[in-house]
Amino acid sequence: MRGEPTVILAEGFSGDTHYGKTMRGVLRYRPDDVRAILDSEAAGGTIEGVPVVGSVADAAALGARVALVGVATQGGRFPASWQTILRDCVSAGISVENGLHVFLTDDEELVALAREAGVELRDLRRPPAGLDCPTGENIRVPAHRVLTVGSDCAIGKMTVALELEREARSRGVASEFVPTGQTGIAIAGWGISVDAVVADFIAGAAEQLVVDGARRGGELLLVEGQGSLSHPAYSGVTLGLLHGSAPQTFILCHRAGATEVDGYPGHPLLSLSALVALHESIALPACPAKVVAIALNTATLTDAEAAAACLDATAETGLPAADPVRHGPGPLLDAVLERGRSLG
Repeated sequence: MRGEPTVILAEGFSGDTHYGKTMRGVLRYRPDDVRAILDSEAAGGTIEGVPVVGSVADAAALGARVALVGVATQGGRFPASWQTILRDCVSAGISVENGLHVFLTDDEELVALAREAGVELRDLRRPPAGLDCPTGENIRVPAHRVLTVGSDCAIGKMTVALELEREARSRGVASEFVPTGQTGIAIAGWGISVDAVVADFIAGAAEQLVVDGARRGGELLLVEGQGSLSHPAYSGVTLGLLHGSAPQTFILCHRAGATEVDGYPGHPLLSLSALVALHESIALPACPAKVVAIALNTATLTDAEAAAACLDATAETGLPAADPVRHGPGPLLDAVLERGRSLG
C-alpha cells in the first residue's frame, strides 16, 4: 500500500508488457515506494531507474518491507518457482501483497509461517464480506460518475482513469480514482476487485465503490473499467460494473489499429461508432449515460500515425480523441467536465 517500502515481485516477467502490467502500473503511479524489482533473469539492470535484484535478501538490503506480486499470470495462478520466493519473503520479515486469483491466505503452511514471522499476507482480490445487490444508492451519489469502457481487455482503461484523475486534481477538481482491479487497488490502497466477486453481487460491489469514492471527497469519480461488453469471455464483469457504478459519462478506450479481440482470433472488434451506440444503449434506464471522448492507446504507433488515428476516431464518432499518455489527458477531461456542467 502507499507509503510502504516495496519490492515488486516480477520473476521471469519484468520484461513482459502484458503479464507485467501490475509492475508497470505501480512504477508509473506509485514510484516513490518502490525500492527494487525482483527478477533473477534480469538482475543487475534497472527498469525506470529502479534496480532489478536477483534475490529476496537483496531486496531486503535495499529496505523493502512489503513484496507486491507485480504480475498478472494466465489463469491468475503462481508459477511453481514462485513458492520459494514467497516463503523467502515471509522468512525475511517482508509482508506479501497479492493480486492473483489464488489466495495466499488459503495456504495453511504460508499462513503459519507469516504468523511466526509477524508479517501480513494481503490478498487484494479477496472480496469483502457482506456484499449484496445494489440498493439504488449508486444513482443518488452526489458526484459525477465517469466509467472507462473499452473495445477489448488490457488496453489501458485503468491508465486513462488515473491520467484523468491526475489532470483533474491539477485543475483543482475534487476527483477520486475508483479502483476495481488488483493493480488499481495496489496503486490507490483501497477498492474491490470486481472480477473476483460472485456474479450476482458485482453490481452491488460497484455501487459500494462509488459510494465510498464520494465519501472520500470525490465530486468527480473516475471508475476503472474492466473487460469489454463485446468480449467473448469477460463481458459479464463489464456489465455488472457498468450497471452498479451507474455512470453518467463514458470514456471509450481502444488500442489503435486493433481489429480482433486479443487472444480470440475470428472475433472482430466492433467499430468505434458501434461501440458508442452499444454503451449508450445499455446504460441503466434510470441513469442515461453518454460517451464523450475516445481514449486511444497508440503505444505501437509513430507520432504521425498516432495523430492520424486520433483524427480518424474523431471523424468516425464526432468526439474528441487523444492518447492521454502520449498527448496528455487535457482534451478528454475537457469533454468530461463539459458533460458534468450539462448534468447540472
